[in-house]
Amino acid sequence: MAVDAMTSREVTKKILNNENLFILDVRNESDFRDWKIEGENVGHLNIPYFELLDGVEEILKKIPKDKEVLVVCAKEGSSVMVAEMLSKQGLDVSYLQGGMKAWSEHLEPVKIGDLNDGGEIYQFVRIGKGCLSYMVISGGEAAIIDATRMTDVFIEFAQNKNVNITHVLDTHLHADHISGGRKIAEQTNAVYWLPPKDATEVTFAYEPLENGNVITIGNTAIDIHALYSPGHTIGSTSFIVDEKYLLSGDILFVDSIGRPDLAGLAKDWVGDLRETLYSRYKNLSEELIVLPAHFMLMDELNDDGSISEKLGTLFEENHGLNIESEEEFRKLVTKNLPPQPNAYQEIRETNMGKINPDLEKQREMEIGPNRCAVR
Repeated sequence: MAVDAMTSREVTKKILNNENLFILDVRNESDFRDWKIEGENVGHLNIPYFELLDGVEEILKKIPKDKEVLVVCAKEGSSVMVAEMLSKQGLDVSYLQGGMKAWSEHLEPVKIGDLNDGGEIYQFVRIGKGCLSYMVISGGEAAIIDATRMTDVFIEFAQNKNVNITHVLDTHLHADHISGGRKIAEQTNAVYWLPPKDATEVTFAYEPLENGNVITIGNTAIDIHALYSPGHTIGSTSFIVDEKYLLSGDILFVDSIGRPDLAGLAKDWVGDLRETLYSRYKNLSEELIVLPAHFMLMDELNDDGSISEKLGTLFEENHGLNIESEEEFRKLVTKNLPPQPNAYQEIRETNMGKINPDLEKQREMEIGPNRCAVR
């Protein structure tokens, strides 16, 4: 009996619209605990697929009749079989097309706002992974910041906007996901910018992104100002766009702050992190709208699905920005850390150009939640 597929885009829309959705997740318990589809009105039941091989009769009472039901697995196959079994029992269910691998890769473009000259800035929300990328558009040109490896999404979006991608930037050398920046630059003849202090081991050519660089988009007054802001990495660099937006990379998030340990140098970099957050950022306008490179919790999403907050509000409400004791701060960011991202060292080497894993390997390396923040 055929059952309908639900795409990651459709699931995203339901979550952003706060629709009721009940998910039967048939992955292993450890995978489910580590990472799942979340939302304000999303319910869950985790029953590993192998426990359902003899039938689904015993779980029918656990599945609500008044909610839309979605069966989820890692790659799709198991969820199709379980959905068909439930359908034969009279339930109206769907399965997640492509499974959690597809969920990890979906990008949802959200317009953040207009720029002074009629340009625009967009945020690309990778809702299943917690990654955030950006496109700044002005005067027929575009710059992309912190692109993911799903490069076609950015290139097609620029084409639909009838703009040329002229600059691609990474705020730092990423350790939790594979950057698409270099690939986009190669495909579009754009300039690829990378902080040189993070690029000491890279195997490719790049333009050094340093404090004070001004990158102009189009023939107008839209500038991207580079602000050296180490702490997450030694080269981490923030961007101030149009004197209105602060692209903070992995230094500052809406609900947390960046972790300094993904290169194994937490004790060395914790001072840089505090200096960036408590001095460099403190000297900026509180009216700047912070646009981070990641989010951790669905609660961080605004009503339109974007993730942003004024810098002044974060200095009032973000715990990581309100620790007076330097010793307590040091303890927080060196002792209170979540597990490191899956395959983070391989991801760093991929972003350096040292290794070139195939697509399936890249997908496996990235599976799992965002872990770039201090809890």
